[in-house]
Amino acid sequence: MNMRNNLISGIDEDAVLEVQLKLPYTLTTGKAAGSFLAALDQKIILGTTCEKCKKVIVPATDYCGACGGENVGFLTMPHSGAITAVTKVDGKVFIFVRLDGADIDLLHIFHGELSTAKIGARVIAKWPQSVETASRITSLAGFELATSAPIGTSKPFTGALEPISEVPYQLALDYKHSYGPHYGRMFDELATNQRIIGSRCSACHNVLVPPREYCDVCFAQTDLYKDVSDAGKLQAFSIINLEFVGQTRTPPYVYGEVVLDGSATRLIHNIGGFDITKAKEILSIGMKVKAVWRPLDQCKGTLDDIEYFQPVFE
Repeated sequence: MNMRNNLISGIDEDAVLEVQLKLPYTLTTGKAAGSFLAALDQKIILGTTCEKCKKVIVPATDYCGACGGENVGFLTMPHSGAITAVTKVDGKVFIFVRLDGADIDLLHIFHGELSTAKIGARVIAKWPQSVETASRITSLAGFELATSAPIGTSKPFTGALEPISEVPYQLALDYKHSYGPHYGRMFDELATNQRIIGSRCSACHNVLVPPREYCDVCFAQTDLYKDVSDAGKLQAFSIINLEFVGQTRTPPYVYGEVVLDGSATRLIHNIGGFDITKAKEILSIGMKVKAVWRPLDQCKGTLDDIEYFQPVFE
C-alpha cells in the first residue's frame, strides 16, 4: 500500500452509526417483591408494615426505605385510592396512587385522559382482561377513575403464595454514535478502498490508528492523514474459550493487539486463518500478521471489513 499525505478536510461530520445494545439479565426479586408479583396474578395487591415506624408500604418490601426497619407480615390492600401526582410520557399518563390505608405511593399507568387525572381524584385498580399468569407489575393494568369508590381498609393477608424468585428481563438500548470527521474518513476508506489510515501528530509525528484529533502522548493536534500498512506485528493476544453475553463469535477465537507498520498505536482485532486449538503453539509476541479483507462488494465501512489478521510465517 502506497504511503501518502492528505489534508484533513471535506469529511461529513454528521455521519452516524445506528447501534442497539441488548443485555439479557435475571432479576432476583426477594421474598417480599416476589410475593407481591405472585399476588398480582390473583388480583391481590400486597403491602407490608414496617416493624419500626409502622408505615404501610406498597409494593411489599423486605425493609422500610424510610427508616431501614424490617417489614413484617403481608397486608391485603384495597384496590382503591387517590391520585397524588401525575405526568405524561410518550403518550401514556402515569400517576402516583396512595392506596387507601397506605403511607407510600404506588406508580402505575392511568387509563384515562390527562385532563381528568386530577390530584386527589379517586381511582380504582384496572385488571387485564386476559387471565394468563404473568407475575409482572403489568399483571395489574393500572388505575382508572372511580369517583364514587368507597374508602377501603387493609387487612392481614391469610392466603398462600409461592413467591416469584426470579424474573427474566432484557434491556435494549438504541443509540446513534456520531463518527465525526476522523472516524468517518477511516470507515469510508475501509469500505471503498480497503485502505487503513491514521492521523499524524503535528508535534511528535506519531501516526495514530484509528485516526483522532489529538495525540494521546503529547496532546498536540493532528494535522495530516497518512496511509499505514495492513500488515504489522502482534503486540499481545488473548485466547477466548468461554461464552459470555454479547459475543459475536463462537469460542474459541483470538483477540490480538496489532501495531500496523507505519503506526505508533495498537489496533485490537481478531487473529485467525489457522487452527485456533493450536494458538498457543502458533502465536508469539512480535510475529508478523497481515489483514485478510472481505470481498470489496461486501465491505460496509466497519472494522469488520477486515475479517481477521493472519500470521505470516517466514
